[in-house]
Amino acid sequence: MPLPSPSPQGKKGPAVPGTAASAAAPAYAAQPAKEEIHPPQVDGFKIKGRLVKGKLKDLATILRSISFLELAPEKDVLNVIYVESRDIDKNPYLFSIVKIKEDELEVMYTIPSEISPKKRRVDVIRYLLNILSLIESSYSVDNKTVYQLIENAIKELAGSVTMEYNKLYTSYDSLKKEVDDLKKKVDRLSEQNQALTSQNYELKTHNDEMRLRVQQLEGLSDDALKAKLQEWVSEHSGTMNITEFTKVYKVSDARVEEMLNKLVSEGYLDVVQ
Repeated sequence: MPLPSPSPQGKKGPAVPGTAASAAAPAYAAQPAKEEIHPPQVDGFKIKGRLVKGKLKDLATILRSISFLELAPEKDVLNVIYVESRDIDKNPYLFSIVKIKEDELEVMYTIPSEISPKKRRVDVIRYLLNILSLIESSYSVDNKTVYQLIENAIKELAGSVTMEYNKLYTSYDSLKKEVDDLKKKVDRLSEQNQALTSQNYELKTHNDEMRLRVQQLEGLSDDALKAKLQEWVSEHSGTMNITEFTKVYKVSDARVEEMLNKLVSEGYLDVVQ
C-alpha cells in the first residue's frame, strides 16, 4: 500500500488541487474560493533497536493481530501505520508511522494545528510503548533513550501548566472539599428528617387516639340521651325536630331515631297520629 507522505515539520505541503475557484467559471456564476487546507506538521524521533529473534516479517505476523494497524513491509524495513483520522478527501490526516529496522526504530507522526504538540508527543510515545510491549520477545530498544523521551515529554507537558491552571486546580480541590462537607451535612439532615417524620407519625397517632377518647367522654350516654329527648319533647309542646336536636347535642340522626323508638317501646313517649 502507498505510505502517507507528511510534510516536514513547520512547512506547508504541496498545494491541494482544486482549492481555488475555476478561472473558466462563467461570469454569471463565479465560484467562491474554497478554504485553503493547511496540512499538519510532522515530527519524529529515533531509538536504537535490535532484532533479537527471528526476522522483521515475524514482527509483522505479531502486529497483524491489531486490527487498526496497517503494515507496509519494505526491504529491511517494516512500516507500522496507525491512521487515526482522515481529511475530507479520505487522505490520512492524523497518523503515525513506526519504521522498524534491524538496528533502529524511527517514529514519524503528524501534528494538526488544533492539537498541542506536547500532548501529541505524549500520545505517540504511549502508543509506541504499546507496540513495543507486543514485540518485546523479538525486538529490543535502548531503554535509556526511551526513558529520556518519556521524561522530556512529561517535563514539557508539566511546564505548559500555567499558574492559571494551578489556581483552577486549587479552586477545584476547595470546591470538592466543600461539596463533600455539604454531602455529609445532607446525610445528617436526612437522618434527622427521618427521625422527625417517625416522631410526627407517633404524635399524630397519639393525637387521634386522644381525640377519639375525648369524643367518647363528651358524648351522651344512652340514658342521658333518653332524658334529653324527653325534656325536648316536653319543652316543645310534644313535638320533635330531629335536625335541630342533633345540631344542639352533636349526635347523629340515626342514634336519635333509635333512642326515640326505644322511648316509645318502653312507654315513655306516645306517637300521636
